[in-house]
Amino acid sequence: MSAATLALPDQSVLSQSGTDFVDEPQFEALLKRKADAGRVREIIAKSKNKEALTIDESAALLNADEPELIEQIYDTARQLKKDVYGNRIVLFAPIYIGNYCMNDCVYCGFRRSNRDSIRRTLTHDELKEQIRRMLAMGHKRTIAVFGEHRNYGPEYIADCVRTIYSVSYKNSTIRRVNINAAPLSLEGYRIVKEAGIGTYQVFQETYHHSTYTRMHPKGTRKSDYMWRLDSPARAIEAGCDDVGLGALFGLADWKFDALSLVAHAVHLMKNYRVGPHTISFPRIRPASGLTIKEVAEHDVSDSDFLRMIAVLRLSVPYTGLIITAREPAPLRKVALGFGVSQIDAGGRIEIGGYVEAGDAQTQALEREQFELGDVRPLDEVIRQLLEDGYIPSFCTACYRLGRTGEVFMEYAKPGFIQNMCTPNALTTLQEYLTDFASPETRTVGERVLQEELRLLPEGERRLVFLDRIERFRNTDERDLYF
Repeated sequence: MSAATLALPDQSVLSQSGTDFVDEPQFEALLKRKADAGRVREIIAKSKNKEALTIDESAALLNADEPELIEQIYDTARQLKKDVYGNRIVLFAPIYIGNYCMNDCVYCGFRRSNRDSIRRTLTHDELKEQIRRMLAMGHKRTIAVFGEHRNYGPEYIADCVRTIYSVSYKNSTIRRVNINAAPLSLEGYRIVKEAGIGTYQVFQETYHHSTYTRMHPKGTRKSDYMWRLDSPARAIEAGCDDVGLGALFGLADWKFDALSLVAHAVHLMKNYRVGPHTISFPRIRPASGLTIKEVAEHDVSDSDFLRMIAVLRLSVPYTGLIITAREPAPLRKVALGFGVSQIDAGGRIEIGGYVEAGDAQTQALEREQFELGDVRPLDEVIRQLLEDGYIPSFCTACYRLGRTGEVFMEYAKPGFIQNMCTPNALTTLQEYLTDFASPETRTVGERVLQEELRLLPEGERRLVFLDRIERFRNTDERDLYF
């Protein structure tokens, strides 16, 4: 892998829709309104039809403080999660490839002024070893994470993606590589798209302009608010039909950033007829040389955090919601019921961690971007999901069959989950149970498989599914999907 230079952004080259749609006076005025219970119930009723909400409507839900209304929002979020995604929870793990960074974000362990951070970039062979270890754990999906540095240009990222896809272990490979890296130009996005990436994720961190300026000092490329805000639109125009949005909660008022995430989704839908594939909403965690009190200007309580997740589920019903391992396991368990559809599990966030630390439940902040709240091994997370009534899924069928972007929304209707999503999730679960699961997890998983099988409708697809399950159990054949 050769390191390419990441050129400073040409500030004049934005997307066709490159405007600042974050109207702070409007958003703040909306969030000051007293919630009208009748209108809130009307909005909840609208969301039950899986209709995306407007900015005004999402603000009304965020303002709904009455316990009865909050419970109605929770109930609707639970139902929407079931209607759109069923009881599947998609699993992935991050792979940190390089932590050199030219930025000085005040909340991040990778900030360039942090002299305690141990800087490193994986070599070609080290990356392969990391992926082999991830595959040996049972992972099929990953997100490759890079610091924002000239060494990590689009050609380098694309080279890393191709390397990840090239590694195999026990008839298994990584089937989807998502990216978390610096914003790119149109040409940069085209380069990484050609390597076969899944979602390209860029966190805005906070949409509040003055807070963004304080958190990202001038003189660094990340200080350019508009270049970052426009990044998902450029990615879509370059052919990346799956983009991921995110905000780091605790930097600004949580309601403002939640509403801004909805506004970003509305902006993309208006201009490109497709919203974000995923939305992430991590809260600030301690980092090397930093405590939460030093950087979190706005507390986000557990109850507010869960409300925000539920409102996002109602506002953007077809968008995957990700709760990361920054959060503790008990809270993640609750959040799954309110609309979360993806989680990371069994991940290492230090460079080289999968090989050098393995499953050890210890952390060294000088080697990491932030502190994790859930460090359970993948097998334990899968067993807990099964016991809680969920289907752990490593499915990547939609991405590889072109059911992405606008097309996915057409598929995400009654019948799609039962006919395609659930069988695909169950086949990837059978793969895990056969090849990687502990005896305890295999026992629970086989029971769940039998229970789910009884719910599948009769017909040819059921017969094909049964045949595939038997082939997974009795042969080396893998990676079959609808």
